[in-house]
Amino acid sequence: MKLSFPCLMAVVLLGMLSAAVFAQQPRVIAVKAGRALDVRTGQMITNAIILIEGERIKEVGANVAIPANAEVIDLGSKTVLPGLIDCHTHLNFDLGSLNSLNISIPRQALIGAKNARLTIEAGFTTVRNVGARGYSDIALRDAINAGEVPGPRIVASGPSLGITGGHCDENFLSPEYHHVAEGVADGISAVQQKTREVIKYGAGVIKFCSTGGVLSLGDDPKAAEFTLDEMKAIVAEAHRLGRKVAAHAHGGDGLKHAVLAGVDSIEHGTYIDDEAVKMMKERGTYLVPTLYLTDWFLENYQRFNLPPSIIAKAKEVMPEMKKNIGRAFQQGVPVAFGTDSAVYPHGLNAREFAVYVRMGMTPIQSIQTATVHASKLLGWEDRVGAVEAGKYADLIAVDGDPTKDVTELERVKWVMKGGVVFKK
Repeated sequence: MKLSFPCLMAVVLLGMLSAAVFAQQPRVIAVKAGRALDVRTGQMITNAIILIEGERIKEVGANVAIPANAEVIDLGSKTVLPGLIDCHTHLNFDLGSLNSLNISIPRQALIGAKNARLTIEAGFTTVRNVGARGYSDIALRDAINAGEVPGPRIVASGPSLGITGGHCDENFLSPEYHHVAEGVADGISAVQQKTREVIKYGAGVIKFCSTGGVLSLGDDPKAAEFTLDEMKAIVAEAHRLGRKVAAHAHGGDGLKHAVLAGVDSIEHGTYIDDEAVKMMKERGTYLVPTLYLTDWFLENYQRFNLPPSIIAKAKEVMPEMKKNIGRAFQQGVPVAFGTDSAVYPHGLNAREFAVYVRMGMTPIQSIQTATVHASKLLGWEDRVGAVEAGKYADLIAVDGDPTKDVTELERVKWVMKGGVVFKK
């Protein structure tokens, strides 16, 4: 049978239209598992089915109908949880590259790609990267978002803001080099300009150093760095431009001034005291403790060629962290999960959970720090942090029950991000 030209064109156009409609239909996946954890309540959904359309969860429950066109992923008796969130990472360097002046920015970007893969395979599908040279974390974030590199969702800060000679400056070179880190700014107008600059180049969060640090030369973790007025200027500018603010703060006036200035989170909190806890609870300021690193570093620092002054400072400061933060936990300070990965090897992030439990949290409370609480700190409650309809299909699976043995999270068997499986 011969078709006239108009009829032939109609058939072709109908076929093209049908193909276009089919192409627009999102991929449908049904994930079956023995259990799925409701991280809000701590309760398990048994014989769970998680229905996914495209990159989002459509429905969760024990009696969800599986469409005929769905791809079924059967995880057997495994337990499914939301992808974990780490609010304090440094993907673009390792402890061996602590003195980043001898590592090029392109090299740091490649280090970041390696560490991003390790991090997502460990079950962390979202991270907040707080500090990287040359906007290498912004480049990494954009490459992951473009599907060019495997890795977690990243809220990236770009360079950390700091004072001249402070923890966020580079103090490893002699004076004749006149080197200043790219995040350094002194004075109110300068910190306003620097905040605007890092946002201009892609920062999704602002990170600044309000006290000295540990793994840096010539500064004191107990000493305040920026003034209160400088901190207020940074926070006001960041919030006005829609960015949250994280403050590296070990204690003392530097920590309290950061809270008074309105930061969204305090990172580390080594010397946190009762007054600071009270202030943070009143304002809803999160503490992002980084505790496991103290165990790992004090056992392994001999492997690295670190200056003696840094080793001495670490041995003095790190034992104080658990004592003071343990008291803050007991007093109910808001906590969001963070690791400072880079001070110890990337991919070991989940070892932080067991430290929280040893310090008084229940397993589900520790899990909540890396899910619902962390998502709130990021301002991403509508996207991540729970296995719920409407959220990204960011899921992990473990063999056992992490609400009974939280170390199960150190042995993640399966990872999905946005409906795509990254670890089988």
